[in-house]
Amino acid sequence: MWSTIAQSDAAECGDRGLEMKRNLIIMLAAAALLNTGNSQPRAAEVKLLGAVGVRQIMLDLGPAFERASGHKLVSAFDSTGIIVRRLTAGEEFDLIMINRTGIDSLAKSGKVIVGSTADIAKSVAAAAVRQGVPKPDISTVESFKRALLSAKSIARPSPAVGGSSGDHIVKVLARLGIADEVNAKSLINEHPEDMSAAPGYMVANGRADLALHQLQELMAVPGIEIVGPFPGELQGEFMFSVAFTTGTKQEEAGRKLIEFLRTPEAIAVIRTKGMEPAAR
Repeated sequence: MWSTIAQSDAAECGDRGLEMKRNLIIMLAAAALLNTGNSQPRAAEVKLLGAVGVRQIMLDLGPAFERASGHKLVSAFDSTGIIVRRLTAGEEFDLIMINRTGIDSLAKSGKVIVGSTADIAKSVAAAAVRQGVPKPDISTVESFKRALLSAKSIARPSPAVGGSSGDHIVKVLARLGIADEVNAKSLINEHPEDMSAAPGYMVANGRADLALHQLQELMAVPGIEIVGPFPGELQGEFMFSVAFTTGTKQEEAGRKLIEFLRTPEAIAVIRTKGMEPAAR
């Protein structure tokens, strides 16, 4: 009798044990499914090295991208020429945003992924004076030439660092035949990474009478007024494009950034800053 009862109790305990195991397995499977359903992509840190020409748009669009994507964007800015040197020297970034000439140079040296380039925005060269000062007439090539010759001092970016507008201004002065006269009274910005040393700030603080730079850079400076773009074909056109470096560690997040830079929100910011979005 006691043997029968013991066997019955053992069987009952075995059944309860099996049931507990089954319940535990079901609970673990449900938890795993729940965690899978609720998981979010891990936030990435994207490192961008951009030309000074895109600094103004990225100061706004960088934080906007972080809010929209959950990723972190770490940005630095320099002239295109210096950026090429930095990457050639081995500095690591996920993306660069510079002019096409620079990207082509880096592609030849194997520093960017061929075929990854996407155009973002373009700009033009412009002139500005201190706020409240009469604006010179620069509506024609001849009047622009007179304005450059009449100015006591002119602030401009350095051509030595390989920036788009610095190189362009040199070509404009040579075309107008006044390079020597303008060079003699030019204040050259040798530090494109330092926004406070930009040509517009030299005019704002009274160090120079006339600033020559890209329109979006001048528009960002308080205390000056835009005279206008260089006349006609002298204003140039600087297209800035983004490309992946061959050493990128965040290609997926980088693609999200490129997609974001083509959204209506980004396009509106690009236009507000004085640039024109690239045609898709």
